[in-house]
Amino acid sequence: MISLTELESLAESALRAAGANAHQARSTARALVAADALGLATHGVSRVPFYASHLRSGRVDGQAEPRVLASKPATVLVDAADGLSFPACELAVQQAMDRARSQGLALAGICNSYHFGAAAWHLEPVARAGLIGIAMSNSPAAMPVVGGKRPLMGTNPLAAVFPRLDRQGRAQPPLVLDFAMSEVARGKLMVAAQKGEPIPLGWALDEHGQPTTDAQAGLRGSMLPFGSANGGIKGALIALMIELLVVTLTGSRFGAEMDTFFEPEGNRLRMGQLFLVFDPGGMAGTVAYAERIEALVAAMCAEEGVRVPGDQRERKAERARELGVKIPDALLTTLKKLAAA
Repeated sequence: MISLTELESLAESALRAAGANAHQARSTARALVAADALGLATHGVSRVPFYASHLRSGRVDGQAEPRVLASKPATVLVDAADGLSFPACELAVQQAMDRARSQGLALAGICNSYHFGAAAWHLEPVARAGLIGIAMSNSPAAMPVVGGKRPLMGTNPLAAVFPRLDRQGRAQPPLVLDFAMSEVARGKLMVAAQKGEPIPLGWALDEHGQPTTDAQAGLRGSMLPFGSANGGIKGALIALMIELLVVTLTGSRFGAEMDTFFEPEGNRLRMGQLFLVFDPGGMAGTVAYAERIEALVAAMCAEEGVRVPGDQRERKAERARELGVKIPDALLTTLKKLAAA
């Protein structure tokens, strides 16, 4: 067990030692530790060794600062400048929120970007502001298109947040949806490979297109889209939709144009992200919005066993703030070595 404060300091130091400036290191460490606090180890500090290797090899520019490239009243494009993506995401989300308040909705895109961690993390300030948010990103090729065999699209995560208010107008934990288009997040293979553990059948194929329980073979091969037991067509089509939206609107690279994320050497990824923010007050109104949300939540909770998406996040985070989080010994050793480099 390690406290969140200590873990964040360790991750920040490791990124600074690898070449990230203070802004990138602080923003990235905060986001990764927050993922660990929510039990999302696949998007937590387990990513630091990969980020550090890319900073050292030049796949990521540790001195980059994001900037606005293009702007209209309801749209904005942010250039991450080949740096770690979290500062660019902060800028893009804030820009989208400001525009949504005046325009009713706004779309913010990011180009020349990098892995952006847990998608829903970027939408937390959106929900706190009483706004609806959607986030999506493409990623290095890991899944085939419908009817194909070779990896062509990323696992392309999609997240959404819906703020909630009770009848007294007090804020409640938002509804949070966050998932990749693959059967599981590719980060689960990464963590299994780090631990030397097998993966279940149905998660991935090896480089020869055969089902595998070997995490390393799965990373070299391809992920299966969600719903693979029924052909995986819907998962593959939604991944394609995200790939098209993100790449064409931001001018980013397709997944097949990026080198694998799991090697130190390779090209700069230059992936894209999109953030869509809505102001409920611009349509039926915030009161009607809140009433409709709570009506559905009440109907969901009336059935035993139903879990409202996102209702465990704050409980997990509070527990982590009190007790810290569990980190594998090998990973903790690696982080300390990176921080001391």
